[in-house]
Amino acid sequence: MQPILLASSSPYRRELLQRLRLPFQWDAPEIDESHRPGETPEALVRRLAREKAMALASRYPHYLIIGSDQVAVNGDRILGKPHDFERAHAQLKAASGGSVSFLTGLALFNGERGDCQVDCVPFTVHFRALSDDAITRYLHAETPYDCAGSFKAEGLGVSLFRATEGPDATSLIGLPLIRLVDMLIKEGVAIP
Repeated sequence: MQPILLASSSPYRRELLQRLRLPFQWDAPEIDESHRPGETPEALVRRLAREKAMALASRYPHYLIIGSDQVAVNGDRILGKPHDFERAHAQLKAASGGSVSFLTGLALFNGERGDCQVDCVPFTVHFRALSDDAITRYLHAETPYDCAGSFKAEGLGVSLFRATEGPDATSLIGLPLIRLVDMLIKEGVAIP
């Protein structure tokens, strides 16, 4: 089996990939993650997932390299990681009673053949009506300032939801395992 590399420094993505019980390494790609003028959110995450995988190809020439990127979209606005309480509070206030779409780009680059599978997996979160007090309590309890959308779905953030919809709940955390398994099987990796 070709060795597998996760092109990410995200502890959330590493934890998800461990579920597949495959040996893998990880390394952080260095790319410009800027949004290009006129680029749709889906095109952005597809491009960034591919660029992350390709950025490490010269250092890991015989690997299967996994790249992933995610954006949260509220209406026509891309939500980045909030990084602080004020921005997180504003994101959750804007999402209150509405829906936020998460688009997760996924790429699997085969270093031996030089080809790359790329996809985008959508997932939607429908939020409860959230009071300022509920948002504040949540943010103090979980401090999700490094998470797009300002919550941790794998933790207390689930209490903010009234419903979710999409083909793969793991895409909400940043690595769509169902689609990744499809890609790995296509590359000859036996799972389970």
